[in-house]
Amino acid sequence: MRRVIVLGSTGSIGEQTLDVIRSNPQRFRVVGLAAGSNADRLHEQAEMFDVEHTALGIEEATQLVRDVECDVVLNGITGSVGLGPTLAALAAGRTLALANKESLIVGGELGTRAAKPGQIVPVDSEHSAIAQALRAGERTEVRRLILTASGGPFRGYSPQKLRGVTPAQAVQHPTWTMGKVISTNSATLINKGLEVIEAHLLFGISYNDIEVVVHPQSIVHSMVEFVDGSTIAQASPPDMRVPIALSLDWGKRVSGVGPQLDWTTAQTWQFEPLDDESFPAVRLAKRAGLAGSTFAAAYNAANEEAVEAFHAGRISFTDIVDVVRGVVESHTAPAQLTLETLADAERAARAAAQRAIATVRN
Repeated sequence: MRRVIVLGSTGSIGEQTLDVIRSNPQRFRVVGLAAGSNADRLHEQAEMFDVEHTALGIEEATQLVRDVECDVVLNGITGSVGLGPTLAALAAGRTLALANKESLIVGGELGTRAAKPGQIVPVDSEHSAIAQALRAGERTEVRRLILTASGGPFRGYSPQKLRGVTPAQAVQHPTWTMGKVISTNSATLINKGLEVIEAHLLFGISYNDIEVVVHPQSIVHSMVEFVDGSTIAQASPPDMRVPIALSLDWGKRVSGVGPQLDWTTAQTWQFEPLDDESFPAVRLAKRAGLAGSTFAAAYNAANEEAVEAFHAGRISFTDIVDVVRGVVESHTAPAQLTLETLADAERAARAAAQRAIATVRN
């Protein structure tokens, strides 16, 4: 029986995690729940799963992770505020099922140094796919990682057409149902840039050996190419319950958690190169990742500010990446990376993003 704390339990990932646990009571038991602000739903979940330990807010969630005995902490919090609970889970020796990619990206070396081998298990479908495919060979045999991207709702748009995109359009992802921020990040491909940085941190593969390919069907979740020319791909219908279930008990599969592909029906899968002109966010993320230190944190912080401004009608869709680019290019990293200097760098990046947003004319 795996004892699980679910952080961000009222969000999309949290609710799907509870679906997996509800369907497998002999495998998993919820011992703690944490939400950001939805107290009513948190209370309902606690009653439904007979959970004594709950938390509302980030500081409370971090303390919950420290205090409650468990085997796995699933971090489904959105945004860089998830860093505290991530570091608390690692320090407590828990297996960290990580859906909150921002905390690893922002924390950078602080997170990777704190983690024991195998302690962080990815929940993102792309990184789960890579982790599964990597089991087919030795790390020394890996040529490159290939992250797939759906292309979002605006695949094929020109930069000029993208400028007129509305917030309502940006959250209409063609294959996944997600929250406002993640849907917008997927539409700009900022999310894919974050995933490139996450892949580097999780698997220790050079940025030069991480590629992105557009795959609109979202069936092949990512691939690993080996030195002999073989490519191992993980394929399944777009359903987050598969990688969630794997993360709760890594290495052991859970029967019937997601739908299966119908191999008796004719189907076509497309793979296309990424349009760097219309979607420069991935290229920018690689630059931030290669710069190291707090540059990835600046990339993420600037984006969080820009996405909020876009949904408030203060900037256009294409301004989001422009704001992020300006902040990254002007960012100055601290001499030493600590939690304090990281926090200072994030604040500086957010302030720089707000200044840039204030100068934008729609």
